[in-house]
Amino acid sequence: MIEAVISGIGFGLVLTFLTGPVFFALIKTSIEKGFHAGVALALGVVCSDMVFVGALLFGAQYFDVSAHDKTIAGVVGSVILFIIGIYYIFKKAEVSYKVTVPTRLHKAGYFLKGFFMCIFNPTILLHWTFVIGTASTVYHEGVHNRALKIGIMFLTILIVQFGMDTTKAFYADKLRDRISVKFIHRLNEIAGVALIIASLIICDKLVTHFVFSAPAAS
Repeated sequence: MIEAVISGIGFGLVLTFLTGPVFFALIKTSIEKGFHAGVALALGVVCSDMVFVGALLFGAQYFDVSAHDKTIAGVVGSVILFIIGIYYIFKKAEVSYKVTVPTRLHKAGYFLKGFFMCIFNPTILLHWTFVIGTASTVYHEGVHNRALKIGIMFLTILIVQFGMDTTKAFYADKLRDRISVKFIHRLNEIAGVALIIASLIICDKLVTHFVFSAPAAS
């Protein structure tokens, strides 16, 4: 069981810094709106990760997703990420220096922001596919308590990710008194550009993998 926890910690730390646009969005939200808003966004991110893990671990046993469906999902996701990126670039920067606690409605908004930003990002799905593939290789059929070890590993990953995201939100909130509006504007631009690049990479992968590599009709 110890090796499952150690593996989970390692993957959790790596995945925390691989989700580029989400990283910038978390820092930006925590600086602009405070710690509680950042935590709400982080919860949305973790819940989207749980959906990905559940779908990959259990959904593949019951559903056969065609290449066409993957293409449609990828196009929709890339368009949404592109639109969010444009919005961030032109969004008016603001910093709230007052210590406030968001209302339930606002917390729900930040939660949904984190959830949908990840759920529509196929890159994160690819990250989880890699992790699950690695876990299935390490804990292959025949390993004692295989299902339990895989479960502990993924639970550890999610706990580490949420803990790291909460830590980032905490320190971003503490530093916001020293943050200027100009800095937030630059952060918005970086987050927007990162989202646009992610959307273009997704489109490129869709074209090269599902279009050009598609088998010719007989």
